[in-house]
Parts: sequence; C-alpha cells; structure tokens
Amino acid sequence: MEHVVFTRSWPGRPSGTRLREDGRVMRIVAGSLGGRRIEVPSRGTRPTRERVRESLFSALESALDLSGLRVLDLYAGSGALGIEALSRGAAQATFVESDRHAARLLRRNLEKLELRGMHIEQKPVATALAARPRHPYDLVLIDPPYAVDSASLNEEYGLLVANGWTGPESLVIVERPVQSDEPRWPESLVASRSKHYGDTVVYWAVHTAVAGGA
Repeated sequence: MEHVVFTRSWPGRPSGTRLREDGRVMRIVAGSLGGRRIEVPSRGTRPTRERVRESLFSALESALDLSGLRVLDLYAGSGALGIEALSRGAAQATFVESDRHAARLLRRNLEKLELRGMHIEQKPVATALAARPRHPYDLVLIDPPYAVDSASLNEEYGLLVANGWTGPESLVIVERPVQSDEPRWPESLVASRSKHYGDTVVYWAVHTAVAGGA
C-alpha cells in the first residue's frame, strides 16, 4: 500500500465560499488551516464534535510534537481528524473510509484545502488493515460510527499491531459512546488514558514493545 507525503499549500482564507452537498460544514479548529471549513457527510458517518476535537488536539499537543508525524485516519468520514492533524504539523496521512459518498466528499475537502498527494483508501477498515503498510504510523485516529460493534473494533486493533500499522511508541486514539465496552487492546497496545466528553469517551493506547511481541 502506498503512503504519500502530503505537499501542503496554505492559501488565504476564502471569502464567500459556497459549500455544496447538504450544507453541513465543520471548522478546522487550529493550526495552519485554522478557521477553514470542510463539508461533512449528512448520514452514515458520525463526525467528531468541534469541542471534542479541540480538547483532544490540545491534549495531543501537550503530550507530543505533531510535526512530521505519519497519521492514519480510520473511519475517516469528512477527514476532520486527519486534516486537523495536518493543520497542526503532521507530514503524512492516509484516510480509510468505506462509504463512497463520504470518500468523495473527503477527496473534495482535501482538494479545496490544497492538500496535495493525499491517499484515500475507499474500503472497509478491516480490509485495509489486512494488508501490510510500507512503514508504521506514529498516530492512529479511530472515530467509527456508533453502530460499529466493539468486537469488530477489537479485531481491528489486533490487525494494527499484527500487520505493522503501529510500531514502538505509536499512539492510538479511539472515540466511542460512553455506553460502549472499553477497548480490548492487543498485548502490545497499552492503555494510556481515557477522557469523557459528555456522551463521548476517548481512549488512548501506546504501542509498547513486549517480550516476544511486536
């Protein structure tokens, strides 16, 4: 699977830009693209609320330097999480989204923001993770629709480690409804923290080398 470095060009903020689709938009919170707006799918995905993204990335930037990181955005939807990471300095990103409508909208968002060289995998997350990447990712962002069951996600966490999508010190972040089961991380992913935001909880795990493991 090819992973392409984003070539970033930051034009001035447009005035009077008319967004298409369903009229639903979302703001990039901060960074080089702060204040720019992207389109959001009307159905089939559940975009992370702005307040949650703002708090999440504030915590991320307190924990590590995002500059130059490779980012994997699973269940990408509009691409809001991956784009937020790029806006704050991440250098590479791959987006995985199975829904054709959402993937088309994501591609349009990236083009509108002049994020060139983007790579979008339009396929189920489990299918994408069954392959082996050329290199591990530093940051994995997972924001599945609430309808995705915990058992399926647990299998996908295992694929992240088993197939080399994460490596030592990779950080995995998952957003889930508070009523869902906690992640069952594979041995190499160690729970780091969790944070509640109203009806949403965000889990962090760090890939740590274990004896005889990945």
